[in-house]
Amino acid sequence: MRTLVTGAAGFTGGHLARALRAGGHEVRALVRAADARAAALARDGIDVATGDLRDPGALGRAVDGVEVVYHVAALYRQASARRADYRAVNALAVAALADAGASAGVRRIVYCSTVGVHGDVERPPAGEDAPLRPGDEYQRSKLEGERLGREAAARRGLEFVVARPSGIYGPGDRRLLKLFRGVARRRFVILGSGAIFYHLTYIDDLVEGLRLCGRVPEAAGRTYILAGGEVTSLSELVGRIARQAGVKPLPLRLPVWPVWAAGAVCEAICVPLGVEPPLYRRRVDFFTKSRAFDISRARAELGFAPQVGLDEGIGRTLDWYRKYGWV
Repeated sequence: MRTLVTGAAGFTGGHLARALRAGGHEVRALVRAADARAAALARDGIDVATGDLRDPGALGRAVDGVEVVYHVAALYRQASARRADYRAVNALAVAALADAGASAGVRRIVYCSTVGVHGDVERPPAGEDAPLRPGDEYQRSKLEGERLGREAAARRGLEFVVARPSGIYGPGDRRLLKLFRGVARRRFVILGSGAIFYHLTYIDDLVEGLRLCGRVPEAAGRTYILAGGEVTSLSELVGRIARQAGVKPLPLRLPVWPVWAAGAVCEAICVPLGVEPPLYRRRVDFFTKSRAFDISRARAELGFAPQVGLDEGIGRTLDWYRKYGWV
């Protein structure tokens, strides 16, 4: 099958593109720049196209001759990003991609959204039909991307599938590096009780889930939460990382709201200057918002079955961090 993966220079997109190529598919990757990451993709037998998601011409060239598009690229949380930037990349570009794909004969688009559109899960575990409460510009723009993508696909007769992954981790990931490194070096302090839920998804399991979203005929028009097979509290997760790292977790707990207030001050000073704040309120949200999800629909309709247990995934991730001297 001829496929396009956007965002293939990143963690999730890169793993997906290489897995599809290893499975015998013809894979094209849309990346923003012809840099070292693009060169690495080319060495792995992937056809690399450069271009911006906001450029209709680049989209048209990228989808030419493609059957299935895996749309992973997104603008993630950046201090210098404006609301308009998030909307242009994470929402409007989804509809533009659907239009370009339909004109080129694309059959299906798999849109990689986020479980963040559900916000704080009040009644865990949350399924696909749980209330939608996005809490920041990134999450709001991803939810709008779901809506605009569905509308454009319906208008153009294109199959559209939404995947909402949770807490992606594994070798190559750096978003959770601070958590793993902090625990391994006994510097990670939990804010609050640590009783909130946290639901991780190992990268190999997510890649398989995305592949199924692109392959299973009955997935057309559906939304799927893709997450790991185990849900833990934050305290338990920290304890399991600590055991794999051969250390004891710090017993110290700090109150949440003074740190949240400090984050608000940092944002107020740094964001208008386009400087990354040393502390965000959303980083404090990590300790206060529960994330626990029900993957029954993906199991039943896709045959999604996470294979990598949490302890094994933590061990593999720590080994990769150790290899590069990061923990």
